[in-house]
Amino acid sequence: MATYSVITGTGSYIPSILKTNEDFLGHEFLNEDGTPFIYDNETIIEKFKAITGIEERRWASHELNTSDLGFLAAEKAIEDANIDKETIDYIIVAHNFGDVKSAAIQSDILPSLASRVKHRLQIKNPNCVAYDILFGCPGWVEGVIQAHAFIKSGMAKKCLVIGAETLSRVLDMHDRDSMIYSDGAGACIVEKVESDSPVGILAHATQSNTMEEVYYLNFGNSFDKTEDPDVRYIKMNGRKIYEYALSNVPLAMKHAMEKCNVDIHDVKKVFIHQANEKMDEAIIKRFYRLFKCPTPEHVMPMSIHKLGNSSVATVPTLFDLVKKGLVEHQEINKDDVVILASVGAGMNINAIVYKYQ
Repeated sequence: MATYSVITGTGSYIPSILKTNEDFLGHEFLNEDGTPFIYDNETIIEKFKAITGIEERRWASHELNTSDLGFLAAEKAIEDANIDKETIDYIIVAHNFGDVKSAAIQSDILPSLASRVKHRLQIKNPNCVAYDILFGCPGWVEGVIQAHAFIKSGMAKKCLVIGAETLSRVLDMHDRDSMIYSDGAGACIVEKVESDSPVGILAHATQSNTMEEVYYLNFGNSFDKTEDPDVRYIKMNGRKIYEYALSNVPLAMKHAMEKCNVDIHDVKKVFIHQANEKMDEAIIKRFYRLFKCPTPEHVMPMSIHKLGNSSVATVPTLFDLVKKGLVEHQEINKDDVVILASVGAGMNINAIVYKYQ
């Protein structure tokens, strides 16, 4: 029998505060140079929805920070896997901005968020190693790849991987891109499984492009030139990211598939980072075009319409929701081959080919 890495439990936390597109009608959106838009907010929001597909997003309540969201998702994943939390060997928490308290401007990552989650879980075992990973939006997928490496090397039998973010606290409200981002957390337990036939993680691929791509996502000043220039907010070059994602993500997914000789017709679902509806649809179409076949119906579950872009949390949250039958017209069944893929700051891309159990 061979050793495989299998996701045995999942959990997610969807924040309670609902923000609709209409909540942005009173905002003063500005161009990068600080000048007003020539369009009114109704037109801006209409165009935004047509491109991104986002109608609503969720923001964390004031008393909860990123590590709290991660803890709440982790509790559910541990319960779903039905394991003793003291047997977890690694806790890997993917995020990008640490704990940012409501109405604060400073990130707090001391101690690490993984250490905070371990503390909240009250895991006493000192051999349970807790650490953070900063890898942009693909952080959770990369965390799962790292858990797989620990298991394959014999260093671990059980790993807890979490993706959590509170992007609502690093937004420039004068930037129309602020409407994209949201908060949330997703988690999973990855366990060592001995099997005669391939299960769980079959193959994976990761790339980092850090030449001209490196600052496509970055921290920058508010578009309101009267604000404190030392306060920074998340900024992105949407057009460049779109072009980068279309050129690179389909190839990374194909590369992962080639490593395990999976036939394209065996892929039942693609769980892709919920960044932008039009971009994700274009990525999937280009991916299937590489295999010279049409895109199957319902192959790409989506949650961005109601949950927005919660960075590292989008893929694990979506996977958990589909796994538990909470996304309309979507399901996964035993022995289904699925792909987990993401793209984000770095610029980083990754993909996992996974056989569901």
